[in-house]
Amino acid sequence: MSTTIAIPLFDGLTALDAVGPYEVLSRLPGAEVHFVAAEPGLKRTETGGLGLEAARRLDAFADPDIVVVPGGYGTRALMRDETLLDWLRTAHAGSQWTTSVCTGALLLAAAGILYGLEATTHWLLLDALAEHGAIPVSRRVVEQGKVITAAGVSAGIDMALRLAARVAGPEIAQAIQLGIEYDPQPPFDTGSVQKAPSEIVELVRRRRLA
Repeated sequence: MSTTIAIPLFDGLTALDAVGPYEVLSRLPGAEVHFVAAEPGLKRTETGGLGLEAARRLDAFADPDIVVVPGGYGTRALMRDETLLDWLRTAHAGSQWTTSVCTGALLLAAAGILYGLEATTHWLLLDALAEHGAIPVSRRVVEQGKVITAAGVSAGIDMALRLAARVAGPEIAQAIQLGIEYDPQPPFDTGSVQKAPSEIVELVRRRRLA
């Protein structure tokens, strides 16, 4: 039995937001992962140095089992893009799981999907969720029914592993984790705003290193 997974792409996305979950979810038994966009073709990341190809049109792929919405600076303009927002509403209505990574949550919120739900996104933009009726929470992964949101960038891998456990069971999820050798041992303990020194937090705010 196949599980269809749709990851919408757009110019200005953060590469790891899409590729991290892809590396996890593509290893699910029967997984069919599709990169989709309003207009198929190459979509450049926010740095401009990398392109990911969307091979299928949104309107030809409106009923996936799983939706994964990546973030990036390109999400800001898309919060007013009714083509994408309508697709998200339609896909969510029939999905088994609707998920986001980083500022992809802002698109779910703009589509009305997060209204009244706890949700997370990158810490710099948590307050923006409340503007669309969501309840911002500072956690790495937030699960509310069939909606799962992840915090910034690397949190998408954690979200995808949790989702893999929901879809295929904890043994498969653990096997995927081992297969990709996801065993984080960062050189610094500054990976969350709660732990980072104030001067590092201010450096990120000032230079927008997110």
